[in-house]
Formats: sequence, structure tokens, C-alpha cells
Amino acid sequence: MKPFRNTARFLITAILLTAPLVGLAEDKMDKMNSSALMEPVKSVFDHYLKIEAALAKDSIAGLTEQASAIAKAVRSDEIKMLSPDVAKQAGVLAQAKDLPSAREAFKPLSDSLIKYLADNKAGKGTYHEAYCPMAKASWLQTGTTIKNPYLGKSMPDCGELKN
Repeated sequence: MKPFRNTARFLITAILLTAPLVGLAEDKMDKMNSSALMEPVKSVFDHYLKIEAALAKDSIAGLTEQASAIAKAVRSDEIKMLSPDVAKQAGVLAQAKDLPSAREAFKPLSDSLIKYLADNKAGKGTYHEAYCPMAKASWLQTGTTIKNPYLGKSMPDCGELKN
């Protein structure tokens, strides 16, 4: 019975000594996930949300400036947190001359930013992914009330939150 007690004591000691390390690893992961939303990424998402809100109101006012700001932020990021594709997609969106082309250009940009959040396990509780079956497209928004940027005022609440 004595060898069992020694083994049990050893296991208990090992668990007690390593438990704080598990907590440190979790803290480090949380910090890494929150760093995924540091500048310039946070700026990109702020500009994105302004575009999303305008499209939901059937407007392209300010779209060129917001999309250009996204492209500039991605290109000037020395760490390269976001893919260069985001800058290209924002550039295409900045060139949109009408609402239908803006909405079409918004789709790949949305997909890239959704992928970024998923890959970095970031934005939980801040950004919500929504999906519209009519447009067959997703987007990000901060609130839980659907505000569809693809159908705008014609069907503002068409869609569902995915997360």
C-alpha cells in the first residue's frame, strides 16, 4: 500500500505544481487573441462597420473614404496582421460607383474579415457574424439585431446570427 501512497502524493504534487502553468498558458492565449484586434486591425474593423451601416441604409455615402482607409491601414501595417487580399478587396470596394456593385464588393471583404476573426479566435462578444440566405452572403456587425447590408431597406432584417 505504501507504493500507492507515494504515487498518489507524487501525482497530487505534480498537479498542484503545474496548475498555475495551465492558467498562465490560458492568460497568454487570451492576450494573443486580444492582440489580434490591436491597431491597425481595430481601425480596419471600425471602417468596415461604417461601410456595413451605410449599405444597410441603401447608401454608398462615405464608402470610398472608408474602403480606402481600410486598404491604407492594411498596406501600412508592418506586422502584416491582415492578408494583403483585404487591401485589394477594400480597393475594389472603394471603386464601386453604385449600390449593387458596392454590395457585391462587400462580400469578399466580409469573408476575409470573418476568416481573420475565426483564425485568431478574436472578437467574441464584440463582432457577430450574420448570414443572409437571400444574398447568400455573410457580414459582421456589432449588435444582435440584424441590419442587412446586402438587401438594405427592402429587407433590413433578413438574416440570422451565426455565432
